[in-house]
Amino acid sequence: MLDFLALETFLAIGETGSVTAAAQRLNCVQSAVTARLRKLEDGLGATLAERHARGVTLTEAGERLMCYARRIARLAEEAEGAVTHAARTEDRLRLGTMETTAAARLPRILARLRADAPELRLSLATGPSDHLTREVLAGRLDAALIGGRIEHPELSLRPVLTEELVEAQAPGLGDMAKRTLLAFRRGCSYRARAEAWLRHDRRAPFEVMEFGSLDAILGCAEAGLGIAVLPRVTVEGRAPALALADLPPTFARLETCLIARADTPPPPVLNRLCAALAG
Repeated sequence: MLDFLALETFLAIGETGSVTAAAQRLNCVQSAVTARLRKLEDGLGATLAERHARGVTLTEAGERLMCYARRIARLAEEAEGAVTHAARTEDRLRLGTMETTAAARLPRILARLRADAPELRLSLATGPSDHLTREVLAGRLDAALIGGRIEHPELSLRPVLTEELVEAQAPGLGDMAKRTLLAFRRGCSYRARAEAWLRHDRRAPFEVMEFGSLDAILGCAEAGLGIAVLPRVTVEGRAPALALADLPPTFARLETCLIARADTPPPPVLNRLCAALAG
């Protein structure tokens, strides 16, 4: 088996072209460099370098080994970087979530996680499920809470809870407003479920008013501009004046799932987050 220190020494000799320069790079004496080179040559049963007045010249065997030595050195650097990165990110969580989940489910849970782990560096990003999925795949988020299940070879998925969707509207809403959907932009799981519900309820064609925030949707619903299809817990906690109508079970139940990259170990804090959401 190759001795890594001897291989590192050989790499220094080959790149500097001199035992003296290799010793300076490695911060050791020349005799140590020579001894390591001899040990490597004895182990391989081949002469790797020839010394002369102007320095050192690699033999054919040495040139071949040089290619592998460079690759091994790069892999060693990558391995060191990966481990160092993992150590730095153990106390970091970049979490993506739907805005409704952020509003109704996460505040107390995240506060509890922060209290249990004061060193936790937490960042939170909200958006539609499709956008959050792309962010996780791109590595810009460690994990995300999305609506519904998806299948992707590069993602792991864990169901954490099931939301009950309801139709929310101002009391006495007119027929035209009942055909106007107040929703987040496309890519939102709740919007897709709401549109499917309206078609099933024979309210197509219908209009869609698109918003970037939950408060805007609820405010317009309270003003009688249309209907919203959102989790019951979200509406009851933030807009109690709205009248709520149950949806058929096929449309009402929607899982919230945690996704993360399958090829990256998740931050340990994710297990506690899932347990808190499920509880």
